[in-house]
Amino acid sequence: MALKEFTFHGKTLEEIKKMDLKEFAKLIPSRKRRSLLRGFTDKQKIFYDKVKKFKEEKNTKIIKTHLRDMIVLPEMVDLMIGIHSGKEFVPIKIIPEMLGSYLGELVMTRKRVAHSAPGVGATKSSSAITAR
Repeated sequence: MALKEFTFHGKTLEEIKKMDLKEFAKLIPSRKRRSLLRGFTDKQKIFYDKVKKFKEEKNTKIIKTHLRDMIVLPEMVDLMIGIHSGKEFVPIKIIPEMLGSYLGELVMTRKRVAHSAPGVGATKSSSAITAR
């Protein structure tokens, strides 16, 4: 069985990589399109330049960033980006299916809370709870 080729709004990955940012912006939802067309902030420009530099050098290191509001662009595909979760940098390999989403959507800021047995000083009734 042949693998299905990736397409993003009817365009292949190679076609998307050849587009400039304004053409790519036409393919993504309106809120993200407005954000892209308005232009990058100073920090986003620095990060975008760093991504381009890593792409040219074919560097395999992780690019760390706090920019959770940065949109995943075609230049970022196949890079490892460490996105800050509020506590640590979570390494994420950018794949074509992530195009057009925010970096913050890829890393959760909250973890599941798992409580253990009742601690010292707990009431008599709480010690009757069965452990899982």
